[in-house]
Amino acid sequence: MSKKIEYFEVRSIEYVPIRERRGMPWNLWPIWFTGGAHLATIATGSFGVALGGNFVWMAIAVVLGSAFGTFFMAFHATQGPQLGLPQMIQSRPQFGYIGSLLVWVVALITFIGYCAFNLVLSADTIFTLVSWNRQSTMVVMGLVAAILAILGYDLIHKAQQWMAYVLLGIFAVVTVALVRVHFPAEQLDFANFAMIPFLSQLLASAGYQLSWSIFVSDYSRYLPRDVGVRASFWWTYVGAMIGSAWPALIGTVAAALFPALGLTAALKGMADLMIPGSGNAFLLASLLGLVTTSTLMYYSASLTLLSIADSIRPLRLSFWHRPVTLAVLLIVTWWIALGASENFATQFHEFLAILLYLFTPWTAINLVDFYYLRRGHYSVREIFNPNGMYGRWNWRGLVAYFGGFIAMIPFFSTHLYRGPVAVAMGGADLATLVGLPVATLIYLLAYRSFDLDEEIRLIEIADYQLDPDA
Repeated sequence: MSKKIEYFEVRSIEYVPIRERRGMPWNLWPIWFTGGAHLATIATGSFGVALGGNFVWMAIAVVLGSAFGTFFMAFHATQGPQLGLPQMIQSRPQFGYIGSLLVWVVALITFIGYCAFNLVLSADTIFTLVSWNRQSTMVVMGLVAAILAILGYDLIHKAQQWMAYVLLGIFAVVTVALVRVHFPAEQLDFANFAMIPFLSQLLASAGYQLSWSIFVSDYSRYLPRDVGVRASFWWTYVGAMIGSAWPALIGTVAAALFPALGLTAALKGMADLMIPGSGNAFLLASLLGLVTTSTLMYYSASLTLLSIADSIRPLRLSFWHRPVTLAVLLIVTWWIALGASENFATQFHEFLAILLYLFTPWTAINLVDFYYLRRGHYSVREIFNPNGMYGRWNWRGLVAYFGGFIAMIPFFSTHLYRGPVAVAMGGADLATLVGLPVATLIYLLAYRSFDLDEEIRLIEIADYQLDPDA
């Protein structure tokens, strides 16, 4: 296979050989900048203001939450070049061949939720612009994103690069124009601190970024193995951090200026206030970014669905698996989006909070296993062996996951459930800060007698001549 752009990717969840690797670490920043520079990210910046927080404290929460969540996401990105595998299939050594279904089902629900939310948001935006029928718009937007996902890895990267430069210019113009905006005094008052809105915004921003961890290696797995951990980490971190915090801050501005309006109307009003007549153009640009990002979601959802199917019954992988899985996913997301209620955006905030709870133990286990315990040494062949060295069920990973999750429950703070510790602290949500160390500690204790040298010996035997070009 040539190292030029492949217009139809033929691989899915299998290993990418060294001879097929291509690209540079800097290719990661545009895919993650564009991945965040759109309406869905802008929406995450409006939650805190809607709950009663003021602009200055919600802006701080956006930046801190984005910085925290992106830290974990970027470390996952470095796994792609080293293993040449999609993100979620890498969970088999930690949870087992069958045990990984736990996190894969949660990941699949996440992708479907994001895709459905993106369709609803796209339809609302198009309706604001030209009053087109919402249901028809959802169908068309989903179809466009799914078709792009069928084409695969290279063209997804190329589309994200093109959009990155367009969106950089547009967001720069909007940001410069923001200097002329005059906020009400209470929006800039540091003394007007509200704990619940602050932590809710922090949680939403962190959860949004952390949820990207489940597919970040999908878009770095074709990079050469020798690109280096630091390079792949920082290019991912810079692109994702700026691409999430910047649009979310614009959402915070819009919500603070027009608290009584819906998101798209508030964004249009904000842009028109800064540059008369620019509201529609800004919404359209943010919508285009949302379409290409929906492609990422559909593509990774396809890989996750194939991983689930492969665990149930090993697959003989081919190109046609992706169109089939995408057709299934498209139908499901259409069904959810077309039946969505009017307060879907509010429900999406709850969705983000739950995602953070569900993926906190997973990210702790996956990262400590990769960087500390096994130090990047995995057998590709054994990952795809249902009776291999990683087992069908890895009790250590499962116990650590549930242990970390259960430890978080008293600290949960959502509309659906508020734990006793959160209630005692006035609604403050510290669940993630508890789940990360607890899951890590349990996992390390379970592996306290682990012999890395012996496992490396077994890996060398299992993967002998796996990739002669390596």
